[in-house]
Amino acid sequence: MRLLLSGNYGSLRPLENLKGPLMDIRAILMGLAFAVMWSSAFTSARIIVADASPLMALSARYLISGLIGVGVALALGQTWRLTRAQWRATIIFGVLQNAVYLGMNFVAMQTVQASLAAIIASTMPLLVGLATWLFLGEKLKPLGIAGLIAGVIGVAIIMGARISGGVDLTGLLLCGVGVVALSAATLLVRGATSGGNFLMVVGLQMLVGCVALSIATLLFETPHISPSWPLALAFLYTCLVPGLLATVVWFWLVNRIGATRAATFHFLNPFFGVAIAWLLLGEPLGVQDIIGVAVIALGILAVQVSRQRRA
Repeated sequence: MRLLLSGNYGSLRPLENLKGPLMDIRAILMGLAFAVMWSSAFTSARIIVADASPLMALSARYLISGLIGVGVALALGQTWRLTRAQWRATIIFGVLQNAVYLGMNFVAMQTVQASLAAIIASTMPLLVGLATWLFLGEKLKPLGIAGLIAGVIGVAIIMGARISGGVDLTGLLLCGVGVVALSAATLLVRGATSGGNFLMVVGLQMLVGCVALSIATLLFETPHISPSWPLALAFLYTCLVPGLLATVVWFWLVNRIGATRAATFHFLNPFFGVAIAWLLLGEPLGVQDIIGVAVIALGILAVQVSRQRRA
């Protein structure tokens, strides 16, 4: 990818000027790749927590991914002399996204299925759209309002089926707290990562998450690990693919087509999250799940298309 040849992501303009409302083929393929990688993280996390304590495993993941990210950033000529806004974004994202959001999800997936965790996390664009509409004064067109309503209906359909089937309510609550933390981080650092050194910012965010999770491990967890090949492969995959590669692809995508258009690919996350968990973990998939996922995905798409038209 040509973007990686520069040490300063923020100084780059889109590699090609897009003409018309449609995205180019390369951007579509990269968007699909990002959605698959992001969604697959829940399945790999479920495999990890089966053989290792969640907070310890996640802090180790962030230590490895963070060191790799910082090392690659330095090799590309980036610096950790960040702007004040970038340091603020680094700390907020490191704590809220990496520690709280993923920490809650890793703990929850000891008792909650990966598909359900992925569905709940996928509602983040809906929560962000709702918050910007209610609290930040962003105007939302009827299509966007319809999307929010559809998202609520889709979640209700799935939750009704899962709760009646005996889902662990504590794990469900942890997933809910996690997605709220992710949404808050997204709102608090909007536009704060400009100024370049994006890969360095990402690496440092992971190290901040590592520190926060290490403290949480000492306070709340008795670390344990049962070595196995599934654990080793899932841990390696989580460090390199959802952890680093998906982040680089995301920034490439934002740089090429803009954040609003790139966010449209989030509507695929419920589909991929459920499909990957069904394929690799054999998690059951009922009719209500399929209907709920479809309704949530349409709701996310409607909200993002509405915001894209406004932008």
